[in-house]
Amino acid sequence: MSASDRTISALVDYEDQYVQPLILDALASRLPKDSYTLIKSLDEHAGEAKPLLQFRDYESIDFDRAVDSPNSMINAYVIRKALIRKHYLSTTVSNWIVKHPDSLLKSHVKPSVDFELDYAEFLDDALVEAFDLRESFARNEDKEPKESEWWILKPGMSDRGQGIRLFSTEEELQSIFEEWEAERPDSEVDEDKFSDFSNRKIDVKTEQKDYIITSQLRHFIAQPYIDPPLTFDGRKFHIRTYVLAVGALKVFVYRPMLALFAAAPYSPPWAADEQDLRAHLTNTCIQGSDAREGSVRAYWDLPNDVATLPKGWKDAVFSQICAVTGAAFEAAARGMMIHFQPLPSAFELFGVDFMVDERGDAFLLEINAFPDFRQTGDELQGLVRGLMEDVVDVAFKPFFGIEDGAKPDGDQRCVKCLDIDLGRR
Repeated sequence: MSASDRTISALVDYEDQYVQPLILDALASRLPKDSYTLIKSLDEHAGEAKPLLQFRDYESIDFDRAVDSPNSMINAYVIRKALIRKHYLSTTVSNWIVKHPDSLLKSHVKPSVDFELDYAEFLDDALVEAFDLRESFARNEDKEPKESEWWILKPGMSDRGQGIRLFSTEEELQSIFEEWEAERPDSEVDEDKFSDFSNRKIDVKTEQKDYIITSQLRHFIAQPYIDPPLTFDGRKFHIRTYVLAVGALKVFVYRPMLALFAAAPYSPPWAADEQDLRAHLTNTCIQGSDAREGSVRAYWDLPNDVATLPKGWKDAVFSQICAVTGAAFEAAARGMMIHFQPLPSAFELFGVDFMVDERGDAFLLEINAFPDFRQTGDELQGLVRGLMEDVVDVAFKPFFGIEDGAKPDGDQRCVKCLDIDLGRR
């Protein structure tokens, strides 16, 4: 094969102007200049034998070409619902724990209750088999709010913090769904917007108000509320971890992480204004520009000394994150094979969220495909830049057989947390 036949055709079209230049810079800085050529469309890729890299938005990837050509690499797995859909992830973890009761997932994932609901009036029927939730309601009947068990409700297929609510009784849960139905326009909704939720982002606004259409978002999960959480400067936060999955299957946790803070000082769920969730929601996507000041910090810059935790707490939390992430991906790969199918010729970046309680225990919250890198902001953009460089070193170079003295696995900022052979070639 001639040198020109070994040159990689790289189609980089990520459709995010925050990320696109960082990918291009990573290719330029980490690959030999003569090893790749940038192309603007697949029409410029001549011949299936020539190496091809697609680094694109999910909907734009030509999956058929990737499957048919052994020299073609893509930046997403076709099927990964077992991880990225909240109700599927809940099932993934639950099933795995039944078969592996000693798994770390048992102590680092709050047991979720998932249910389907079309309309608020059918809530009682929807909760027939939600035994944990019903038992909690029974225990809360004669308790003051401060002493009650609190839950957090999340639509299974929404993102950016939409539809999240807190509740402790069945009456409160019922009122949440009734409120959504009351806010729903009766005839002005464009049904085409809701025809396919498999890859769409849900962002419906009417008169500046977000609302959820329960007849379209049928899947919900309820999780025990983590209280008290670890806080700094009086504010709750969660850790955004970037995870790189390669082939079938190696998984790496990117050591530089983000701490994403709530917009308002923390107060327990029973003490907060039920209409104001700013103290509880740490998703910075929902915060206005005036509220995001100081909301995004580098995890390793957080204070080392915490009164309730031993020294070295950040390293301990990071070790938990690596172990739990590896366990979650293995649970999906081995226990939910229909809904997570890693391809040898693919890699994917995920945004994995963890909450830390005041004892220093890290709990897996959710796993996001195509995470919103822009929330990192300009000040910490170097964190994403380094991530893209490691993607080139860890994913691209081994696949395309490029050897240029790069650091071996594990020496990058990406720390390997899972390495299994699923027998897919």
